[in-house]
Amino acid sequence: MQEFLSGGVRLAFLDFAPTAEDKGEPIILIHGFASNHGVNWLFPQWVKTLTQAGRRTIVFDNRGHGRSQKLYDPEQYSPWLMAADAANLLDHLGIVRADVMGYSMGARIAAHMAKAAPDKVRGLVLAGLGIHLVDSEGLPAGIADAMDAPSLAALTDPMQRMFRTFAEATKSDLRALAACMRGTRHAMSESVVETIAAPTLVCVGSEDDVAGDPEPLARLLKNGRAFVIPGRDHNRAVGDKAYKDAVLAFLDDLSARP
Repeated sequence: MQEFLSGGVRLAFLDFAPTAEDKGEPIILIHGFASNHGVNWLFPQWVKTLTQAGRRTIVFDNRGHGRSQKLYDPEQYSPWLMAADAANLLDHLGIVRADVMGYSMGARIAAHMAKAAPDKVRGLVLAGLGIHLVDSEGLPAGIADAMDAPSLAALTDPMQRMFRTFAEATKSDLRALAACMRGTRHAMSESVVETIAAPTLVCVGSEDDVAGDPEPLARLLKNGRAFVIPGRDHNRAVGDKAYKDAVLAFLDDLSARP
């Protein structure tokens, strides 16, 4: 992976050229909590799907994740700072404007990016996150405690156990994840969401009990639409074909606009 500095923080990224006729706007993908560029985007074939559709595709590891620098102060994980990381990566690559897709925590970061740097965002895909962008600060605060627990065996709460198991499977730095969970918890007010002007697709699995309903969030956005991923929960929606098809159609629609 290549590396660059974002406000002094070392971040790892990959930049994939399209393998079909280039359709113009690149897309940057922002992964979820305790994940990384590979688990969220490479293994579920998102990069292959997008590059074969003619999209230059940029993936990176969020601060505290994967091969990027680990930080242990929750204040270093505000969603505004993490949104700036994505914007800074575009600047580093000389990209003026891109489509942005985030999943779960990555969608929260993407929404903050669309607010903080609207000129850099052509289209926005918020996946694995619905109205909880507004009515929740993020995943339950107890997830941070799960990262701090001495072992998985010490946990009894099902959601805590699920995220601790996932974090261990991705060989994550648990102390950095605990700081990240505490720092990223930030609800975006309705009044702020209503100012996001980028065309936005909100995608949530029909069985997702983590994200919140996509329809109310889509209605708050100036130019939002919702897509329910049939039969999928929060984890199994990531690589779903119907989700991919909806995103490709959304991107094609953006490209067809004058």
